Amino acid sequence: MSEPVIALVMLGLFVFVILIGFPVAFTLMAMGIMFGYYAYHQPQQAMFDNRVFDLLTQNTFSVMNNDALVSIPLFLMMGYVIERANVLDRLFESLQIAARRIPASLAVATLLTCALFATATGIVGAVVTLMGLLAYPRMLKAGYDVRLASGVVCAGGCLGILIPPSIMLIVYAAASSISVVRLYAAAMIPGFLLASLYIVYVVVLATVKPGAAPPLPKRESEETFAQVLVMLLKSFFPLAVLMLSVLGAIFFGVATPTEAASVGAFGALLLAAGYRSLTWRGFKESVYLTARTSAMVCFLFVGSSTFAAIFAYLGGHVMIKNFVLGLEMSPLAFMIVSQIIIFLLGWPLEWTEIIVIFIPIFLPLLPHFGIDPLFFGILVALNLQTAFLSPPMAMACYYLKGIAPARVTLVQIFNGCYPFLGLILVAMFMLYAFPELVYWLPNQLYGSR
Repeated sequence: MSEPVIALVMLGLFVFVILIGFPVAFTLMAMGIMFGYYAYHQPQQAMFDNRVFDLLTQNTFSVMNNDALVSIPLFLMMGYVIERANVLDRLFESLQIAARRIPASLAVATLLTCALFATATGIVGAVVTLMGLLAYPRMLKAGYDVRLASGVVCAGGCLGILIPPSIMLIVYAAASSISVVRLYAAAMIPGFLLASLYIVYVVVLATVKPGAAPPLPKRESEETFAQVLVMLLKSFFPLAVLMLSVLGAIFFGVATPTEAASVGAFGALLLAAGYRSLTWRGFKESVYLTARTSAMVCFLFVGSSTFAAIFAYLGGHVMIKNFVLGLEMSPLAFMIVSQIIIFLLGWPLEWTEIIVIFIPIFLPLLPHFGIDPLFFGILVALNLQTAFLSPPMAMACYYLKGIAPARVTLVQIFNGCYPFLGLILVAMFMLYAFPELVYWLPNQLYGSR
């Protein structure tokens, strides 16, 4: 059996082991060491003199020394602190009242809250769970169609994958060796474009089919404009100022992503203290969750870099590259095929495995087809949202099902996500048809490349 074939066996075995439930990071390390031991083995060599152990050590040091990854625990800390400071409750309440005259006002307020909260945390499970506890029961009580309410919460909760400061974009930047700052700037317009498409869809649906999202009953005493403004000043503007400060510092070169993230984490603590929601228990939970998620990302990078190095050493990348080039596809055909593959991988795998294992297989092919890795990364970020929404492994749907009333079935939640999957495809088509949606902001801020 030739070495490239062994590399493909290695890849296939990895996917199989992941599907039966083994932890991804340690599976990557185990596969890398096992196949690397075979690849580097020399006759009459002592057992622990194999070069694969040197490779594992070097990769561990490189990951821990990667400046781009240092910002991840700080952004996570910022998100977890804000999540536990009840900021989301206040934000949803004020936006709901401000949007009360708009059709499907509860759904619109939910999507706006998700979009704004996405700038504070890219943790999909946290946003879906919080909005599932906060907004979902209210929509059901107001008579909303179960499918629409489910789709709004699940799709809105996934916006953090794309809208900066997205953890996924940091991981993609580290894997593709491109600027996190330019990637963040490129993702801003597509992220809020997708959120806008969601809002337009629910407003149009509520206008055409009022039964799907009934208007809220008029209350005896409605808040005046001044009262609504005060509510927004207390809930929306503090969070907006914090996030604009963090992202503005990154975009305008005042601070690196790591420095801005550290200021954001400190600002989140001040915000929580200002709301009198900074408890010792909440702080401990935030630190614990930050450490756990950061460790997962670091172990993933150590395992994936070891796995990828052995896969390339055995000739796996070359074999796949030669196969793809032999198909003589056009750039458009390659883009469509690659996005379909990523979409299908999103069914059994999470975005972390796709980014650290499969995206590096596509990246060497991009120069041949004249595709910018920056543009490709934004399309991937859009596409990977489908991984959380498309059955059978739609994790956002399972998050919601875990907290939804017993009468809500998983099939209803799945059905509610399908229209939003279609809107993601529309957004991807718009980006491909109008690439300036991706390039305009980074070009304005940093110049064209």
